[in-house]
Amino acid sequence: MTSARAVRRLCGFLLAFSSLAGAQTNPDAPKDVQVHTWHVNHNVYLLVPDGGRSNVTVQIGEEGVLLVDTMTDPLVPKIMAEIRKLSNLPVRFIINTSSDPDHTLGNVALVASGERSPQPRPLGAPGLATIVASENASTRMVTPAAGDPVLRADGWPNDAYFERKRDFGFNGEAIQIFHEPAAHTDGDSIVHFRSADVISAGDVFLTTGFPVVDVRRGGTIQGILDALNHIIDIAVPEDHEEGGTMIIPGHGRVCDEADVAEYRNMLTIIRDRVADLKQKGMTLEQVQAARPARDYERRYGSNSGWTTAMFVESVYRTVGVKTGMSK
Repeated sequence: MTSARAVRRLCGFLLAFSSLAGAQTNPDAPKDVQVHTWHVNHNVYLLVPDGGRSNVTVQIGEEGVLLVDTMTDPLVPKIMAEIRKLSNLPVRFIINTSSDPDHTLGNVALVASGERSPQPRPLGAPGLATIVASENASTRMVTPAAGDPVLRADGWPNDAYFERKRDFGFNGEAIQIFHEPAAHTDGDSIVHFRSADVISAGDVFLTTGFPVVDVRRGGTIQGILDALNHIIDIAVPEDHEEGGTMIIPGHGRVCDEADVAEYRNMLTIIRDRVADLKQKGMTLEQVQAARPARDYERRYGSNSGWTTAMFVESVYRTVGVKTGMSK
């Protein structure tokens, strides 16, 4: 293990410890939740809250502040306090990696702290900070399904992209946004900061559990694997397949390409096991009883929230589904 990798592992353990500490108090009470800042590389930082909540990526520079995801509204004052330690300039871009409430409900309050992005920039409706998301994610934010949280109109994306890739420059850096079809949902994006060599992966990659394959919103296990392979294609290791490109997951610690490859390999094994059992005619209940993820349950499994049984069900229902992925 290289020294840089050892430092990241230590940071991960410290973050995990702080998350547990937050969870042991009252993880739903903002006054008990702390938001921590970690420098990732160059001008890119990670804001991570206690309790395993979603990460926020921050890029700073002379033109202003860019955010990838925004957590939830009650945590915005603490998010802004951490941002102000890094920059006094306004928030000019928000990129949402999906329509998930824990990635988007801070949009309204954070966009109000920004100002309209100067041209040339991605074109959007007149307003304050430009909010960018894939067309599918934007549609789900504007017209949420029954029972989903409702996002106010001033938090909706005003720059929805429908192509495979959107790119632009900000703070002297080339930024690429890639749509990852039918992965966690049908509207996922990953964001590549090319100069800083950092990828913000959203919920197509987690270190805190099995991926949430949201079948209701178009997610598939193959789409998750395609997205992970795409991240691996972009990432470049520094030495002995470690270091180099840093990857920020939707939840959890900062990783490198080797971490993503291990996660991809684990999911490939589980997918193939489920596919084999399903091909033999086993029902969902029989497949769940066979525990195809048993080798990894201690590390990634859960009996609450997104449970192991729910994950196996999502694999069972989507194994073999084509994603329409093209590169």
